[in-house]
Amino acid sequence: MELLRSPPPAAASSSVRFINPSASPPLFKLQSSFNPQPKLSIFKHLKIYHVNATCRLKLKHLPPLSANAKASSPPPPPPTPPASRANNRKIAVVACSAVTVALAIANRVLYKLALVPMKEFPFFLAQLTTFGYVVIYFSVLYMRYRAGIATDEMLASPKFPFIIIGFLEALGVVSGMYSGAMLPGPAIPILNQTFLVWQLTFSILLLGRTYTLNRLVGCFLVAAGVVLAVTSGSEHDQLLSGVGIMWPALMLASNAFQAVASVVKESVFLDAATRLKGKVLDIFVVNSFGSGFQALFVLLCLPLLSNLKGIPFSELPSYLRSGAACFLNIGTNTTGCDGAPMLPLLYIITNIAFNISVLNLLKYSSAVVSSLAVMSSVPISIYILSRPLPYLPEGVSLSPFFVLGSVVLMVGLILIVVGYGKSQFNVKGLG
Repeated sequence: MELLRSPPPAAASSSVRFINPSASPPLFKLQSSFNPQPKLSIFKHLKIYHVNATCRLKLKHLPPLSANAKASSPPPPPPTPPASRANNRKIAVVACSAVTVALAIANRVLYKLALVPMKEFPFFLAQLTTFGYVVIYFSVLYMRYRAGIATDEMLASPKFPFIIIGFLEALGVVSGMYSGAMLPGPAIPILNQTFLVWQLTFSILLLGRTYTLNRLVGCFLVAAGVVLAVTSGSEHDQLLSGVGIMWPALMLASNAFQAVASVVKESVFLDAATRLKGKVLDIFVVNSFGSGFQALFVLLCLPLLSNLKGIPFSELPSYLRSGAACFLNIGTNTTGCDGAPMLPLLYIITNIAFNISVLNLLKYSSAVVSSLAVMSSVPISIYILSRPLPYLPEGVSLSPFFVLGSVVLMVGLILIVVGYGKSQFNVKGLG
């Protein structure tokens, strides 16, 4: 707006008065009200009272502030095409799978090595691992919540599935620790392949998934390979010769518990994708609450677990103190604890990274795809565990039946992978 008059204009204000020096009353008065809203014009009201002949008022059109803001703001980026999103999803799944395979190999090897010094105290190692996960996972979850990655909506997820996950994982971890301490190294990854058989079964029962014939045949070959590897041959050549039936059965039960927990986790991501309106549930929400309830159930099951180990409940505090001394490798009664605390700590750190990697892969694919990535580490793990290792210098000789069973098992895995073919990246919405 421009105001033309011989006297100089006064300072800008909400009410402007021009006074003729020769007259007492004001000859011109301009009142304006400024509207601070950005989407409207600058002047909401413009009132002009008495106009003198010597004064001319000239209004100049000014565009609204919102128009200037729109003109200066950059245009929004074009939407990502569906083909590009599919390619990014494939790259993410492949990268997560590669990391998961590497961590799976390290996790399997360190699992057996950690149980060498803690052979007499597997319950203590299970307790320490469980409560260590609770502290680490909830600490990371708190930082992600402060950063805005984990939202209040995610933390308000229904807790009943996490209770089930915690109960199943508590049973799986404890039974796996007890049996792993008594089994030969190469038998552990072979018996763990029943995880896929359990997972396919519970995916059908709990999630209503359907699988093609070649996947089911591959699953059958995996189970047959496990049986052939650990039971065939003469009594002297069998991998489990001299080992009672209780420990392999306990390892199979451990895999069943963890397979159900994995399927329940997948259902949690599926439900969250709908409840959060397309947002991806943060993996540390699932890990933190699952580990929290797992620690709670392990604590509640202390009397039962100690009796299974042959430890009276009254002697449990003494057992835990001895386990802590062996873990730290300090004190006078630490015979056979060589390798602690380095090996148990390496296993705990690797296992945490492995669990995060598996859950991240599960988020972008499915429970079975994540299992296939883990299973592909089996041949390398078997070979490493059969060789002389630090604190396991004797090694294990592999019989021809064990090798044949391993080959049958791998053929089953390949059939399952081929069965996925073009559809393995098209599993419904998890990410």
